[in-house]
Amino acid sequence: RLEVDPSVSSVRPFVVGAVLRGVTFTKARYDSFIDLQDKLHQNLARKRTLASVGTHDLDTIKGPFKYMAKPPGDIKFIPLNQTKQFTSAELMELYSTDSHLKPYLPIIRDSPVYPVIYDANGVVLSLPPIINGEHSKITLKTKNVFIECTCTDLTKGKIVLDTLVTMFSQYCTKPFIIEPVETLINGKVEVYPSLKYRTETIKAEAVSNLVGVDQRPAQVADLLS
Repeated sequence: RLEVDPSVSSVRPFVVGAVLRGVTFTKARYDSFIDLQDKLHQNLARKRTLASVGTHDLDTIKGPFKYMAKPPGDIKFIPLNQTKQFTSAELMELYSTDSHLKPYLPIIRDSPVYPVIYDANGVVLSLPPIINGEHSKITLKTKNVFIECTCTDLTKGKIVLDTLVTMFSQYCTKPFIIEPVETLINGKVEVYPSLKYRTETIKAEAVSNLVGVDQRPAQVADLLS
């Protein structure tokens, strides 16, 4: 469960999540997992302004998870690929010369409070949309993945989450099985990912043009069913 504190409303108000269990990572799958996150961040999420994903080794953390906002000097943790603890204010200085992370700093830098996700033991999972914590980082040995997606646009956040879990749930022990996560916000419980079905209407002629094979409507319907 993700519990949302009202303090985030002024900076990054929404969060959704999901769990993938029994994942088998190879080097190629791991690289693809990270690459997909980057592609989603740059495109659909508009360079992390609308949404950003954090992925964590679930076996290193404990729920329920708390999403809140605090003054920059009050957030302290060891960020990804570092060995010492920093405050989030210090991280703004540290990453000001980092070619990868520097473009994202303005998203929250001037806010009086920064968003942060904690586990039940007070371990920092991430400082969205900037950096995850070293404690819960994903490795090739990771089997159970907790995915959180904070966002300013809830619709975009849900699409990013849906895309990530549907593409990588094929590598779970039970393929295409996704464990939902409850989000408690404003006294209400929402469950994500939603993964809603939708109806599309398309002409048989258009299908035939796409696949290069001439098919009548009845044949297309039969093949799709």
